[in-house]
Amino acid sequence: VQLQAFGGGLVQAGGSLRLSCTTSERALSGMGWFRQAPGKERELVATINWGGGVTYVADSMKGRFTISRDNATNTVYLQMANLKLEDTATYFCARARSISATRLLSEYSVWGQGTLVTVSS
Repeated sequence: VQLQAFGGGLVQAGGSLRLSCTTSERALSGMGWFRQAPGKERELVATINWGGGVTYVADSMKGRFTISRDNATNTVYLQMANLKLEDTATYFCARARSISATRLLSEYSVWGQGTLVTVSS
């Protein structure tokens, strides 16, 4: 399975972006979005179970970010609104070993290449 994330770009603070992650084959697994800012560790953004009925969004992004998936097109989305300067990072999608919306970084075995989001003032 290969993952490809896209949709990043330059956006002003307060703006919105939607990231997409496509899989090369049907991913019968939970999926997650993570991000990594320069000089910082990779952090969890959001996760979703295989069916899409269970989701998790990190506290600092709750109310602004939404994760969803369309299994018919093998795509996972991250809708980001009210973006802040501190949201600037490279965003990665990843596939979990299980079907759950796991929050454990170690449970993600396949990673996409990342897409850069830059929020400007």
